[in-house]
Order: sequence, then C-alpha cells, then structure tokens
Amino acid sequence: MKDKPTSVEEYIDSAQEERRPALTQLRRVILDHLPTGFQEEINYGMPGYVVPHAIYPKGYHCDPQLPLPFINFASQKNFIALYHMGIYADKDLLKWFQEEYKKVVPTKLDMGKSCIRFKNVDNIPFDLIGQLVTKMSLNEWVSLYEKHRKK
Repeated sequence: MKDKPTSVEEYIDSAQEERRPALTQLRRVILDHLPTGFQEEINYGMPGYVVPHAIYPKGYHCDPQLPLPFINFASQKNFIALYHMGIYADKDLLKWFQEEYKKVVPTKLDMGKSCIRFKNVDNIPFDLIGQLVTKMSLNEWVSLYEKHRKK
C-alpha cells in the first residue's frame, strides 16, 4: 500500500486483487460476531476493532492517544494476518483456539504471540474466527488488559 488508507473499504480496495475477497469476508465475519461496544477503524494502518476512548479514556498504554486495540487484520507481503489481543492475554482462550484450529484446518497453525498468519486464503477458518471474536466481551477485554497492566 502506497498511501495510508482512511477507511477499511479503502484498505481492502488497495490490497492485492486476489486477497480482496478473503479480506472482505474476514471483515464481515468480525463485524457479524463483534461484541457490543467495539468500534471499527483504521488502527496502526490496518483495519482494527478497538475500545473507543469514550468507553476507555486511558487508551493504549504504548500511546494513550490511540484507543485500546482488540483485533486487527492486515494484508502483509506473504500472508493475511489476524491479530487478536485476547489470545495473547488469555492462555485458556489461546489453548481453545489452537485445539479448535487443528480440527478445521489441514495445515499447521502459523502463529506469533497475537498474530495468526494465513499464507493460503483457502485455509482461513472463517467460522472459527467468528467463534473466536465472540469469546470475549468489551468489558472482559478491558478487565483482562487492566489486570495485565498492573503486573
């Protein structure tokens, strides 16, 4: 992407043509399952789902001017990435996701701390991602974030 997108639609439209359908479907799955209170916006130069300052005025500790991030997705050079802060902060949620992933995707899970990488768009488990999105409410995410910040 040459210019920074100002909307999620612009972000998807500027992605590689062959990835646009997967990015559009990923966005739809997230929006269809996103718990109440989260807000969609461009966050860190990619589509993000955040706790708005109106709900959590402290913002993100790394840059309090930014809202608290929860989920982002991106079209990276060699893969589509889904960033889910809940699986980074909650070991039980991470374990659930890893176990369920094995049941529905034929390839090995390619994952960092909060980043799930999909090199083949045909192997994106949209239904599982929808389930993952519903697993943590806004209040649960803020409480978990606060708990980890105090450590």
